[in-house]
Parts: sequence; C-alpha cells; structure tokens
Amino acid sequence: MTLLIAAIAIPVLLVLVFSLLAVHCVRRRRVISTVLSALVSVLFVVVAVGVMLAGGNLLSWSRLSAESPAAVLTFARTGERAFDTQVVFADGRSQKVALRGDEWQVDAKLLKWKPFASLLGFDTLYRLERISGRYADIDAERAAPHTVEPLHAADQFDLWTLVRAAHPHVPWIDALYGSAVYLPMADGASFAVSGQPVARCVSSAGDQWLARRRSGASA
Repeated sequence: MTLLIAAIAIPVLLVLVFSLLAVHCVRRRRVISTVLSALVSVLFVVVAVGVMLAGGNLLSWSRLSAESPAAVLTFARTGERAFDTQVVFADGRSQKVALRGDEWQVDAKLLKWKPFASLLGFDTLYRLERISGRYADIDAERAAPHTVEPLHAADQFDLWTLVRAAHPHVPWIDALYGSAVYLPMADGASFAVSGQPVARCVSSAGDQWLARRRSGASA
C-alpha cells in the first residue's frame, strides 16, 4: 500500500511542478517553454491516472500466504446434483452461489515478482476468479446444465491482460499464470482453499465422502 501511494504521489507532484513552471513561462511570455511544460504536465497526468487504475485493480488481489486460507467453501444439498455453496473469503466477505454437478472447481490467477522486486516489498499476489460445478462423468459434463459464478467484482481496468501483453518487457515480473483446484461436493462438507489454489477438507462430511470415493476406486 505504501509503494502504491508513493507511485501515485510522485507523478502527481511532478504534474504540479510542471504546471507551475508552465504558468511561470506564460507570465514571462516564453512560448516554447510554456508548451513543453504543459506537454510534460499532461504526460504525467496520464501516468498518474494509469497508476491509479492499475493500483485500484491490484487492491482486488491478495497477498499469497500459507498461514490462512483464501476462502472456505461450505456445501448444502438442495436436490439431485444441486448444492447451495457459501463462500467465506479471507477478509470476511461472504458470497452464496448455487452449483450443479458432482464436484466444485475454483479458478485463480497468480502474479509472481522477481526476487529484487520482492525485496522492495512486492509479494506474490493471487485472486480467486470464479467457482463452477463439474460432473464426474464425461457424458454428464457434455449434456447436463453448467453453473459458474464470479468470485470478484467486474474489472473497470483489465490489468491482467495489460501485464500479460507487457510481460516480456517488464523485468520485475517473474510469472503470470492461472491455476485451478476441484474436489467433490457433499452435503455439510467444508473445504479451505488457498490462493495457489490448493484445497483441503475441514469437515467430517468432506472426509467421509473422500474416504468412500477412495474405497470405491480401490475395490
């Protein structure tokens, strides 16, 4: 957050400096200096706006941590292959979605920095993108109704696409990639999802479902 504020403050200060310089040149009737100062001010206005838009998008991302889950999913059966899903995020927000299928899947995006950028305070970031229902068998996956819901608000500024396009020319970005995890849905089951994402059971219902599935697969 401190780096973001500094990145916004620097171009804003430069805008003020060159704007004052342009006013000074106007008073002294220096046409060329006035035009140059005004153009530089406009340039830094564009830079400041770009930094604010990028920073606003980065605020929707979270720092990757092994200590706490990115979200906890809890399932309640509402019908045949139908579940109400409560998603509780690490910051306390919650979202309720209806999913169809045998399994749930969470997709995430990750942004990893080079070591020297990490030393400056840039942590690996993640954002949970969406949750969807899956079917265990291929025929159902092809024919049965699908459900998918976003896990974040719509972007006003698509930083991901911009950074991915500029990745070869931005030396402090190490990697950009998407990842996904999926596990079964079961009535009363809860799963903790990390930002990578990786999931683990945090309820007896989920453990029992997985145990039955393993025993059926080994039979």
